[in-house]
Amino acid sequence: MAHEIGGDFRHPPSLGGAPVAAAYAGRVSFDPPRPWTASYAPGVPDDLAPVSGSLLDLVDASARDFPDAPALQFFGRVTDYRTLRAQIDRAAAGLLALGVRRGDPVAIILPNCPQHIVAFYAVLRIGAVVVEHNPLYTPRELRKQFEDHGAKHAIVWSKVARTVQEFPADLALSSLVSVDVVGGMPGWMRAALRLPVPRLRAQRAQLTERVRGAVRWESVVSHPPLPAAHPRPATDDLAIIQYTSGTTGDPKGAALTHANLLANAAQANAWTPDVQRGEGAVVYAVLPMFHAYGLTLCLTFAMSLGARLVLFPKFDPDLVLAVTRKHPASVLPLVPPIAARLLARAKEKGVSLAGTRIGVSGAMALDETLVVPWEEETGGYLVEGYGLSECSPVLIVNPVSDDRKAGAIGLPLPGTEVRVADPDDPSRDAGVGEPGELLVRGPQVFGGYYGRPEATAAVFHEDWFRTGDIVTMDADGFLSVVDRIKELIITGGFNVSPTEVEIALRQHPAVADAAVVGIADSRSGEEVVAAVVVDDGAELDVEELRAFARGILTPYKVPRRVFIVDELPKSMIGKVLRRQVRERVQALVAGGGAG
Repeated sequence: MAHEIGGDFRHPPSLGGAPVAAAYAGRVSFDPPRPWTASYAPGVPDDLAPVSGSLLDLVDASARDFPDAPALQFFGRVTDYRTLRAQIDRAAAGLLALGVRRGDPVAIILPNCPQHIVAFYAVLRIGAVVVEHNPLYTPRELRKQFEDHGAKHAIVWSKVARTVQEFPADLALSSLVSVDVVGGMPGWMRAALRLPVPRLRAQRAQLTERVRGAVRWESVVSHPPLPAAHPRPATDDLAIIQYTSGTTGDPKGAALTHANLLANAAQANAWTPDVQRGEGAVVYAVLPMFHAYGLTLCLTFAMSLGARLVLFPKFDPDLVLAVTRKHPASVLPLVPPIAARLLARAKEKGVSLAGTRIGVSGAMALDETLVVPWEEETGGYLVEGYGLSECSPVLIVNPVSDDRKAGAIGLPLPGTEVRVADPDDPSRDAGVGEPGELLVRGPQVFGGYYGRPEATAAVFHEDWFRTGDIVTMDADGFLSVVDRIKELIITGGFNVSPTEVEIALRQHPAVADAAVVGIADSRSGEEVVAAVVVDDGAELDVEELRAFARGILTPYKVPRRVFIVDELPKSMIGKVLRRQVRERVQALVAGGGAG
């Protein structure tokens, strides 16, 4: 299924940063003005030079400057930059032999592992397009995304291979590469997992599965390297299709170019001028790299630093603390629940987090009651940021200094322009301190949704991207989120579309109607909660309904609580009024109602 990007790119990447080092432009005049630059930390430039080249240049530069420096660490096994670069060239040749061509979408369905990084850059080396997927998605969820992007090539975790192989005939793949993540582990660990010990056998079963009818990853990376003369992608070429839930449950792929992602990596570099490059720079990949946040800070930013990227297949505080003892993180991207769990476990085990320099928190509000103990324990900073998949994703971050503001999401990154506008009339700006919709533009902002021109048009006002979030800006340029126009639920750092969950619940034979909302939760940011109306004469067991939903949805989308109600509040045209549903659900929770 072939698609074109939804409409022309509305603002070509005229601002941004070179992949590693940029000739900074200094203070200039902008229209509209950028008052926030006066609040930047020392050493952070107002703007960056235009980007050039491609994402491949990030790895190339690090392999050239730091060939023997550790690039990847996975359960103690280390790969240096010289070796990583060679693996990418061999994998690119292997994919080319399988029929992958320039411009082809290639699905990647992998947890955090060394093969993920190699596959990502190998796809780009050919000039093809990466499409990242959550390996924990249900078959239905994966199928919907494949129907949208139409990829005929996929590189998948062995545990997911059978799901993809069972897709209907119209989604059949030309090539399927199966990855055994155990292959990326140290030799002693691979040997241990083969021992006939029940506990080890169970661990191996969680990590890998025997696959038939697929190409083994090892055969892909065994090819002679791709010739250096093979054409490379251009700066404005499409690099990634990053799926975002939107508000309708209908998957939309944000089309991100090499320029978008290069610019965001350069902006992150500019925001952290004190982080050294090469040996000594350490980034932890505790966030999944299929998510835009983990992808940019780990797959691109870390590579641009020549950093040691420590890969964790899932967040396990004990595994993280084991690495912290020897290689504390220079930059640790996380979400508040991860920071809280890591801090609590460190105190419980008596492990010091000292030396963890910069914690970057996103995806949900960061409470000052977490910031203070974190910074006391680490001696570093914990700063909040804000972004969206459509923006590569980072737009706004607090300064990495004592001048950050509690409760604020921070300041726009260099080269980023923002407006706070009237949601009903985006041409009119709100005053200082007045709430309005956040509108943005900059080199990291996408040009449109893949194959969705109407959806693209709906989120732009002239050349400004409408985020759908209501914010305020103070006199110093610091932004704070007030409310969301969108009705997305953000739980544990992941977006959940209420509509998608409602559709799943309504498929149960006893459910007549359903409304799904998010309510505040101290651990996950928001908790997915459902109010359901039962069909006349039917009986419904709440736990049975949740089990039913787990057959359709990824676990984090399944409602934590379900309340059975007589009716749902609706508008005159029959639209469910989710704000009223949320108020009623909050009252039920406060009153200790069943659910």
